[in-house]
Amino acid sequence: MPKSPDVTDDVPDDAGEPEASRLRRWRLALGEPGEAGGLPSLQKSDERGQGMDRTLQQLYDAEAGGRGSRSAGLGNSAPNVNRWLGDIRSYFPKSVVQVMQQDAVDRLGLHQLLLEEEVLSEVTPDVHLAGTLMQLSDVIPEETKETARRVVRRVADDLEKRLRQKLVEAVTGAIDRSRRTSRPRPGEIDFDRTIRRNLKNYLPDRGTVIAEHLVGYARRRRSSSLKDIVLCIDQSGSMAESIVYSSVIGAVLASLQSVSTRLVLFDTAVVDMTEELDDPVDVLFGVQLGGGTDINKAVTYCREHISRPSDTVFVLISDLYEGGVRAGLLRQTAEMVAAGVQVVVLLALSDSGAPIFDEQLAAEMTRVGAPSFACTPDQFPGMMAAALQRSDMKTWAAKNEVVVFGGGRNRS
Repeated sequence: MPKSPDVTDDVPDDAGEPEASRLRRWRLALGEPGEAGGLPSLQKSDERGQGMDRTLQQLYDAEAGGRGSRSAGLGNSAPNVNRWLGDIRSYFPKSVVQVMQQDAVDRLGLHQLLLEEEVLSEVTPDVHLAGTLMQLSDVIPEETKETARRVVRRVADDLEKRLRQKLVEAVTGAIDRSRRTSRPRPGEIDFDRTIRRNLKNYLPDRGTVIAEHLVGYARRRRSSSLKDIVLCIDQSGSMAESIVYSSVIGAVLASLQSVSTRLVLFDTAVVDMTEELDDPVDVLFGVQLGGGTDINKAVTYCREHISRPSDTVFVLISDLYEGGVRAGLLRQTAEMVAAGVQVVVLLALSDSGAPIFDEQLAAEMTRVGAPSFACTPDQFPGMMAAALQRSDMKTWAAKNEVVVFGGGRNRS
């Protein structure tokens, strides 16, 4: 039985296709060759085919007992599920991804998590669970979507408590060493947006809205010390954890009067989420993860919105597996650096182990003036402060025992 009715959609059904391509499609559809032989194994040189086969095996080749054990260990397996959800978008078209997601709900032990509000509300929330819910937002039933949002909000609130003070102090201190409040003063409240954000707190019996969260006029007052920050985030593959952290950090930065923050998400399309930065949960549930990566296209979009190069910090968060024009990306990066933009490439923004990324492109980006390294959320405030002060990022990395790829190893 085929693994999925649409598993071969990535290759056109062409009667005249080469024999090797036709066998590859059937091999992916039918799985590993049996003891009696039949279809050949995938060639070791076929890295994409091997990757597609691994994701299919994880979903469709597990025995019933294996599925049970996965279900029992859902909490510990969340990072792996999260990674798998990213992998399928890298290998398969959207129509196939939707089928595999629906199958994963049953086969990977997610059915009970997504369908039963009691179970979802009892799961210990963490960044991996938030990433999983974000990636499965299209298949979460309507009756549990609000519970899912509450779970993700708990994660976002916890991360904000962890990061806000250090980030605010680092950013404001880097700009003018003065403390600025992150809450709008009475004359700076945007009442329209405040009411819209707090509609869920409407009390019918009193005919009023409880303003739990205030929203101020974004960048109402500008000064010579104001800096522009652009966060350009890869939403393809297994970048879900980085997106969760980036959304929370972006929301904190957007609350500061001393900086202007833009948040851009991309895969092969580019989505500007700046208007949603008041609420990181809205950002996360507005993410439309897809397959493929066009970093050059995203950089092109961001450059169109950079009006003050010498006062701009551009942070690209990506594993650098470029599916667009690689030479164009390097050229644009070099041009931004030459114009005065402080460019930093974060290969991951997470607490996880060493990320998987394109080491060659990371080294090339460093050589054109965009230091490339992985960064934990706790290191991010210090990194941003150094970037805003236009410090040498390689020096900052060396002091913080961070490896800059292409710029020499700063630790063993």
